[in-house]
Amino acid sequence: MSGKHIAELNVARLLYDINDPRVSDFVGNLDRVNAAAERSPGFVWRLKEEAGDYTAVVDGDPSVIPNLSVWESVGTLENFVFKTVHKRIYERRTDWFEVMEKMHFVMWPVDIGHRPTLAEAWGRLEHLNRHGSSDHAFGWDHVADANLWRSARCENPAA
Repeated sequence: MSGKHIAELNVARLLYDINDPRVSDFVGNLDRVNAAAERSPGFVWRLKEEAGDYTAVVDGDPSVIPNLSVWESVGTLENFVFKTVHKRIYERRTDWFEVMEKMHFVMWPVDIGHRPTLAEAWGRLEHLNRHGSSDHAFGWDHVADANLWRSARCENPAA
């Protein structure tokens, strides 16, 4: 994908209200994980509000948390996800988040300098869920040289 970057959307639905003590470890680590992302090699951009984080209400459901970012390559995203503090948080995802019924993670190529909107990202996720992985919208399994996800993947492919 020469001349392209990779956008990713990851969506999670909290088991409890964001102010519930049962999700305090997750909430307490958000700044740390986001700062690690922004310092990571290959990080380009992430969607955030003026306060510094982004927890938009999606489809009227405040328990759904989207994460939208752009990376130089799938490899740089994969290294962040599975070789930084993010991995420790990811390993505890079932403590805080529901198992989703459909895929909740999608990647797609974007032109260098493009900042995708949440609506665009949702469209890519919907495309992946309807049609499976393609060059238009894909998961880790679509990338031949992405391997770190295999040891960390969920038993349920939509989890």
